[in-house]
Amino acid sequence: MGTGQAAARAMSNAVRVTNRAGRSPFVILCDHASNHLPANYGTLGLDASEMLRHIAWDPGALPVSQRMAEGLDATLVESCVSRLAIDCNRPLAAHDLIPEISETTAIPGNAALTASQREARIALSWRPFHEAIDEVVSERLREGRETRLVSVHSFTPVYKGVSRPWHIGIIHDEDARLAAPLIAALDKLDGITVGVNEPYAPADRVYFTLEHHGRSRGLPCAMIEIRNDEISAPAGQRKWADLLTGIFAELEPEGGEAAPHQANA
Repeated sequence: MGTGQAAARAMSNAVRVTNRAGRSPFVILCDHASNHLPANYGTLGLDASEMLRHIAWDPGALPVSQRMAEGLDATLVESCVSRLAIDCNRPLAAHDLIPEISETTAIPGNAALTASQREARIALSWRPFHEAIDEVVSERLREGRETRLVSVHSFTPVYKGVSRPWHIGIIHDEDARLAAPLIAALDKLDGITVGVNEPYAPADRVYFTLEHHGRSRGLPCAMIEIRNDEISAPAGQRKWADLLTGIFAELEPEGGEAAPHQANA
């Protein structure tokens, strides 16, 4: 695909690539940046207020990602369509790729989709998002640029009635080159409870984007989950973005060579 076509798609309604030529080794990914649904989908049969909930997106994740990208001079790739239409952080075979129930909420507009309707959802958002990431990463590797992938998410303070004590979680698999020094830096901070593979772990099938684009290429990668009450307002978004930007800026050039950190999930 030519540069002009890639740029056009990068600014499409489905995916946005910001600072493509950023000098940082980090590429920041925001799978659940938006709660937007195209007009022809309405609200998928939900009350409009439901679109403000975590089921529709990761509140606060995009402002944090944007500020981190700016502070690090990093490339940012964000999905611009609600995960209720299709979850870009799931493999195509996943049962919850197009969720009929999210948490405990039924999604009427996702029930009993035909094969053609399912393919339309994939073409709407999933495919453009992953093609954009693939183009960014492939271009960097062709140019010999060091590349590390970081995905930014947020999570609810209470899930199905269970409170979550962590302010931030770092999710990783057996490759902890990036996660281990990040966890170590966060553990040094007072007043912050860090979850390692909490509130999710790769076994929960939440690591797809990083597996698909990072682990498949042997690139250091890590997933960040911030409790969304911490980043519900601009002050908290600035606090966490600046904290994480400072940590990433101090990481070793090759992302660290620490041994894999043992998960507690």
